[in-house]
Amino acid sequence: MPRRAEGPPPGAHVSTIRHRVPFYETDAMGIVHHANYVRYLELARVHWMDEHHRPYREYVADGYHFATTRVEVDYQRPAAFDDEIEIATWLERARGASLAMGYEIRRAGVRLGGGRSEHALVDGDGRPRRLPAAERAALAKLAPAEGDA
Repeated sequence: MPRRAEGPPPGAHVSTIRHRVPFYETDAMGIVHHANYVRYLELARVHWMDEHHRPYREYVADGYHFATTRVEVDYQRPAAFDDEIEIATWLERARGASLAMGYEIRRAGVRLGGGRSEHALVDGDGRPRRLPAAERAALAKLAPAEGDA
């Protein structure tokens, strides 16, 4: 499988969070357990929405959720206890009822890996729902042009 391009594409609206790795996120080898990277992507995605679009809690208050339908993580280098890592996030695309996010994880400027997640808008009963036109339009303005991603 080809490796994803490093970093966000030109024109992407990027948010970055910092996270200091606590001991409990490491495994017997002293490195961050692979499952924690999915948590990091989730933290970064919610922060991106707060910073660039609309807080996720507002979607929840309106009876909606973005259900995760796919997650990819590319592990290149490990993180360990007490490392300060940065997770950069950007919107790759927004469509009728879904969106896709891109991620890059770094420590002191060194790429540790990257990822991608896809999400479908669902109601409180888990049924897919189309993004309201105004939300879709606002998100589309935050995604890089199709040829850039």
